[in-house]
Amino acid sequence: MADDLSAVSRFLYEAGTLKNTRRTGWWMAGVHNPESVAEHSWRTSLIASIIAKLEGADPAQAAFLAVWHDTQETRTGDVNHLGKKYAPAGDPQEVTADQTEGMPEVLASAIRDLVAEYEAKESAEAICARDADKLECMLQGIEYKAHGYENAQRWIDNSKGRLVTETGKRLADELLEQGSLDWLRTALGEKP
Repeated sequence: MADDLSAVSRFLYEAGTLKNTRRTGWWMAGVHNPESVAEHSWRTSLIASIIAKLEGADPAQAAFLAVWHDTQETRTGDVNHLGKKYAPAGDPQEVTADQTEGMPEVLASAIRDLVAEYEAKESAEAICARDADKLECMLQGIEYKAHGYENAQRWIDNSKGRLVTETGKRLADELLEQGSLDWLRTALGEKP
């Protein structure tokens, strides 16, 4: 078992690099220090669980899919949409197979299955997780725009237009109606 866990340990260090891997598309919007892939993945997982619960899907599975959806970027980096035109990112399932090599098979196969499910875009949970990815990008764009990055509007519009679930679309509308500090005003008992 110790040999098997050495591969897991290496992966945990590898996964930590996502805390320093910036989401590169935001640089085109003028954002100087954009969110990391890890930050994006955390909120995507939270959103996936919410969408799935409201859509009647399994929220734990949707969040689980979202946790793993960008882990391949430890090896490929975050290739934005323009970059993919010239240098497509590696196949997520192939990268995941390399990342999980040497891990206990029960774990490695579970991770490979998660990535395959997400990439297949067929299960209700994968659809919810993919909508969460788009909704998180839209939400981040709203926040960047509130900080003066007007070019983030393109990401807001594109992300909103790619939503599939009814819950994702309704959440997008609600997010666009609220200010980024309405939650704080409400918590303090003030009117938003």
